[in-house]
Amino acid sequence: MSGVRLPRSTVLRHALFFLPLAVGLIAMTYLFSAFYNYNIAGIAIFAIAAAGLTVLTGVNGQLSLGHGALMAVGAYTTSLLLKAQPQFPFLLTLLAAIVSTGLAGGIIGVAAARLRGPYLAGATLALAVGLPQLAIHFGRVLGGNQGLIVAPPAAPAALGGNFPPEQWLAWIAIVSAMVTLFLLANLVRGATGRTLRAVHDNETAARLAGIDVARVQVLAFVISAACAGLAGSLFAYWVGITAPTGFGLQLSLQLLSAIVIGGLGSLWGAVWGSIILVLLPVWTSGLASNLNLSSDITNNLPLAMYGAILVVAMLVFPRGIQGTVASLVGAGRRLLLKRRLDQRTSEVHP
Repeated sequence: MSGVRLPRSTVLRHALFFLPLAVGLIAMTYLFSAFYNYNIAGIAIFAIAAAGLTVLTGVNGQLSLGHGALMAVGAYTTSLLLKAQPQFPFLLTLLAAIVSTGLAGGIIGVAAARLRGPYLAGATLALAVGLPQLAIHFGRVLGGNQGLIVAPPAAPAALGGNFPPEQWLAWIAIVSAMVTLFLLANLVRGATGRTLRAVHDNETAARLAGIDVARVQVLAFVISAACAGLAGSLFAYWVGITAPTGFGLQLSLQLLSAIVIGGLGSLWGAVWGSIILVLLPVWTSGLASNLNLSSDITNNLPLAMYGAILVVAMLVFPRGIQGTVASLVGAGRRLLLKRRLDQRTSEVHP
């Protein structure tokens, strides 16, 4: 009996994968408490940002240490809109955050296209350090260190007045993450993705092939920034406040570490890294509580564990979690194929 044939269209295949996955994840939220739904929303939000960074760094090869600052642009866009008009439509706030951050990414991308290696890393590092400080300098508008309060999105009346806000935000974040991954998966598998990889592999060869390298690099920044803007907007709803302390250099480094641990260049690696990014502080907090550790150790334990995991992953799993999973699956398939061939050989030559 022949196996089920998948559609030839990449878009259709991805749609048939991500749509049931989104429905399944949304259904699973009924099984969890508000605490776990809150963390599920966080994983989905960081997966959006990490997936965009994967396109920029893993696929196109531009190292960015300022992705947290781009998330800040999306978060502050959302916060300012809600400050001016609390009843501003939710979808329009997300769209405004995507557009504003995409424009910021285009401006940064034009400058970044002229830089390479450590110079690009240094420029984006300066962005990560300097941009959140604008909120303090323009404190009367951006709230300063106190930040801007963001009310959680209200669930539709059809779901009932007592529908948990954590579950509703988890639904929104899951749908946003699935749509983002669907779009990026099609982009990476298509002509644009091949162009991005060509520039990553060899810029000189790409120019000889007629590719406008600078334009492609700016495009990668815009795509990555748009994802960061969406994640930043949802992050503002998730945390409930937009303040400079939430978008410091640590956030940018965590996002970069997440895509390395998960698997550089893989969208699913971004998801794995986001899971670790969100759940590791929860696990370490429980461990510290059980061991009765001091508050100083408890506060720094997640960062130390994250660094340790990064070192171990680089040494033991150089291709990241997703690369290791893919290798194991490939080895299993080869073993299964070998057994089938041996079985057929024994049937033909008993």
